[in-house]
Amino acid sequence: MRVLGIDPGLTRCGVGVVEGLPGKAARLILADVIKTPSTAETGQRLATIERSLVQYIAEYRPEAIAVERPFARRDVSTIAGTLQAAGVVLLVGTRAGYTVAQHTPTEVKASISGNGRADKDQVGHMVMRILKLDAPPKPADAADAVALALCHLWRAPAIARIEQARVRAEHAAAVAASRAKARERKLG
Repeated sequence: MRVLGIDPGLTRCGVGVVEGLPGKAARLILADVIKTPSTAETGQRLATIERSLVQYIAEYRPEAIAVERPFARRDVSTIAGTLQAAGVVLLVGTRAGYTVAQHTPTEVKASISGNGRADKDQVGHMVMRILKLDAPPKPADAADAVALALCHLWRAPAIARIEQARVRAEHAAAVAASRAKARERKLG
């Protein structure tokens, strides 16, 4: 399975592509950052991110896309750009036919390091060890995107099973409701 992971940001948007199977060694395909100048108009910056993501999807043909679910910080200006960039990822991925998975920073850190409060250096170091690299991907935004892709690679089978169970439960509930209505009509 090939996963495109995105660490959203308006100035630096981390991009990582990994390939592998749960329980098997993963392989790094790409660790990169989409950069936009802080002096550019926000719409232009988002358009740059959009064009780059479209190119990454076309070039690397992932089977899944995962984006970090933004969380509230004290600095509202930072979270606004992160939310906007995450929205572009969701839009581009959805338009390309993907269901874009969202993982919280805590989920990613716990998945990669075993510690949901790991710092960026710890995450980068674990990405390096997991992928048997000589050094962590640089900059940290690229390492975070690779960590996100790894997290999704490992969690995707469980997520799929949960979704299948949800669909089966909804179907069973609909069948039961239909049968109950049919019995009511027969009796009434």
